[in-house]
Amino acid sequence: MREFTVTGALVYLPDQIVETTVTVADGIISEIGRAARGKEIDGTGRILAPALIDVHGDAFERQLMPRPNVFFPMEAAILETDRQLAANGIATAYHALSISWEPGLRSVDRAREMIKALTQWSNRLTVENRVQLRWETFCLEGIDLLKDTLEGPLTPSLAFNDHTSMAMLHPDIVLQRRPFEHSSQFRVADTSSPQFLAKMKGRAERSGLSAEDYVELIKDRWQMRPLVKEAIAEVGQLGRDKDVPMLSHDDTQDETRDFYRRHGATISEFPMTVAVAAVAQERGDMVIFGAPNAVRGGSHLGNSPNAADMVKAGLCDILASDYYYPAMLAAVARMDADRIADRLTLWKLVSTNPAKAMKLDDRGEIKIGKRADMVLVGWPKGHMPAIRHTWVAGRTAYCAMPQG
Repeated sequence: MREFTVTGALVYLPDQIVETTVTVADGIISEIGRAARGKEIDGTGRILAPALIDVHGDAFERQLMPRPNVFFPMEAAILETDRQLAANGIATAYHALSISWEPGLRSVDRAREMIKALTQWSNRLTVENRVQLRWETFCLEGIDLLKDTLEGPLTPSLAFNDHTSMAMLHPDIVLQRRPFEHSSQFRVADTSSPQFLAKMKGRAERSGLSAEDYVELIKDRWQMRPLVKEAIAEVGQLGRDKDVPMLSHDDTQDETRDFYRRHGATISEFPMTVAVAAVAQERGDMVIFGAPNAVRGGSHLGNSPNAADMVKAGLCDILASDYYYPAMLAAVARMDADRIADRLTLWKLVSTNPAKAMKLDDRGEIKIGKRADMVLVGWPKGHMPAIRHTWVAGRTAYCAMPQG
């Protein structure tokens, strides 16, 4: 439809929630509060809000590998992921695509295949599928792929991850309190111990290796540690040259956050302590937590900050789907029920604020001149909200009519 108007809905505007009309012309919000133009869409009894923007989601991995080391065709996985995004009101998605030294699901080759597929089939997808280049800092062989993708059409974000050091951490040290990974105080586990072998079992399964072979692989990779800081500096410069949003993942210390900020990562993704989240915000960084954390009432890691508490304290700017696409809307509903904040503030965690962090100035708000990325939501009192219509640049990506 070149022009349509949603009428009767309760509209989430940047500064208020009000029943009004919203007109879209050629994919752009053209009028608010005027008489209906074009096709009229009745939104009575429903909410019209900015569509969701997911800055970090890796649930696509379950479409690609639904069981350990059982892979489905990339095309089928991407098309199914796209449908799930649209049905959950996510109009812009950054797939957290691991670029790792591990073989299997998170290998460089698998990442290259997905990037190629997203580019090749973009005209078949209903929402805007982007990528978060989730670069493992020990994966020096992945830097060429980073360069290629930063030059390509997917306009990615770039996240610094160091799961290698996390894996090598001495078991006596609490994960959430570990020192800066490149500190001389970083204590390493005994890689010959049965405990370390057991710890590597899950990673090995994902990689298609035996636990014993995985241990040998990570021991060999750990020898590259002296080269990693220089690689981070190189990648940070690549990101700054392209002005892409950059994030650091699982920060635990001020020193960690400061290190990555110096390299251009002004977003702290899933900080593992309250203190680091507070320091990040004090220094002007944006802070992301996982929406599943807020839905479940705490992190699956146990000792990490509760996302809802962080929202209440003003220490969370953005909620991401993390590993479960429905969690973004469910988190808003849970925190609304718990009276953590007002609905407009909560909705900005999944729309306006992600747009700001990702430098997407054309979307994230229902405002004249913005791209018409919107959702029509049914939210009966006391119940879970459900997406009824998702528009991406004024085009219907999803529409569902309930039986009642």
